[in-house]
Amino acid sequence: MADAAERWRSEKTAAYLSSAVAAAERDPTRAKLFRDMASSAEAQAVILAKDLKSAPTFSPSLRSRITVLLLGIFGPRAMRHVLSASKVRGVSVYRGKVAPTDGGAAAGHPWPTSIEDVTREHKNYGSGTLRAGVFGVNDGLVSNTCLVMGVAGAGTSPSVILLTGVAGLLAGAFSMGAGEFISMLSQKEMFEHQIAQEKDELERYPKEEAEELALIYEARGVPIEEARHIAKHLIENPDKALDTLSREELGLNPDELGSPIGAAISSFLTFSAGACLPLIPYVFGFSQHGVAIAAAISGTALFCVGAALSLFSGRNALLGGARMLAIGAAAATATYFIGSLFGATV
Repeated sequence: MADAAERWRSEKTAAYLSSAVAAAERDPTRAKLFRDMASSAEAQAVILAKDLKSAPTFSPSLRSRITVLLLGIFGPRAMRHVLSASKVRGVSVYRGKVAPTDGGAAAGHPWPTSIEDVTREHKNYGSGTLRAGVFGVNDGLVSNTCLVMGVAGAGTSPSVILLTGVAGLLAGAFSMGAGEFISMLSQKEMFEHQIAQEKDELERYPKEEAEELALIYEARGVPIEEARHIAKHLIENPDKALDTLSREELGLNPDELGSPIGAAISSFLTFSAGACLPLIPYVFGFSQHGVAIAAAISGTALFCVGAALSLFSGRNALLGGARMLAIGAAAATATYFIGSLFGATV
């Protein structure tokens, strides 16, 4: 009974938020989609209410009210991840480029018009592991370089600089790893719960789920009858249907829910890799010119990281490297002089 009540509240919340998205959406096609999604969620809430002994009453939670307020400020696209977490269906229409307001398919990106197109589209995904690794190296490099420069500016001995740098490396790496583990675990649990709910709904009312999927494809430019034909055939295959509904209704990729342990290890290792670079001269005993060597190594690494990040931004690699070098150099210089001020005071 408690589960049925929770599911009922979930559907009523989805209907409430879908209506709010429709009101905030400027594109008429998308607005219609979310109005239809609100109606569908209300209909599913009616089905679930039959399992409850007494007629429940619904009042939006504080979180839902805040979400509606933020929708009016930032718009649905910016709030799509929050909406997805609240099980608002159809947020997948906000993936990628902004669709034209005439309801047609986006230029250069035709929407699926057959089951084969749906399957093909769903297999086109990337993990983002490389991007996360580059950012992890960058975080470790910048933070520990600044730490080393700050301590060196205070005039401490090379052994103290090395000890401080190692402590900073370990503290930062374990903090990053633990934080990434908790974050990824919470996210994965939430996604798995949403997919489990979608599976249960697919078993309870497959026709309603097929209609919701058809409405999403209609919003993307597929004629409604053709969209219903595609959705009907997809629903006949439970595994493919669940996969498609997870992607299209919830905006989730069931194949990429993430690994908490993998994310923690990756974050720990990449942060450590970046953080160890400014320590190299002190590890090998170059104490006399340790600061200059550390600055040269870190500067070269910062330029390479900036150039590598251009792979994801599409910008010029030289400009990306130079910008990252300038930002890192400014931060390291500032911490060095701040450290020298503290050293002079002591």
